[in-house]
Amino acid sequence: MSRFAFFTAILFLAAACASAPPPYAPATQQSAAGYSETQIEANRFFVTFRAPNGADASIIQDYALLRAADITLERGHEWFWVDRRTLDEQQSSNRGPSLGVGVGGASWGSGSGGSVGVGINLPLGSGGGPQARSATLEIRLGEGEKPDEANAYDARALAVNLRARLLQAQ
Repeated sequence: MSRFAFFTAILFLAAACASAPPPYAPATQQSAAGYSETQIEANRFFVTFRAPNGADASIIQDYALLRAADITLERGHEWFWVDRRTLDEQQSSNRGPSLGVGVGGASWGSGSGGSVGVGINLPLGSGGGPQARSATLEIRLGEGEKPDEANAYDARALAVNLRARLLQAQ
């Protein structure tokens, strides 16, 4: 029974890690996991966060927002505006429980036998939500008073809130 418990624990651990986003760190190559940015004008950037194996789409987007807030603060601004958002979604082939049945038989010497097996698959991890490989934001760094609009973000408040929620699990 201890072997069963060991393999069950390994399966749960593997399922929990399968959809976890990569750590919040710079990408080492253009298509590698992590964040990257491209300056397109003095106050405009493309900000991307990648999880090449996929992760929860909302978390990937939050990591991109966190990097946008960090860029804004690093350059001495207080707020930024998101002009455009893109999400590279990935289809999950198994979003719910499934049932499988297998039939087998064998013969040896003068004997033979047969078996029937039933298995149940319960997906673990992200809870079946949308998965994504990357999120990209086109941002403008703002000056003066932050507009009271949904696409304008206070960089300091956003960075504090997202760091507390996203990075505590790392």
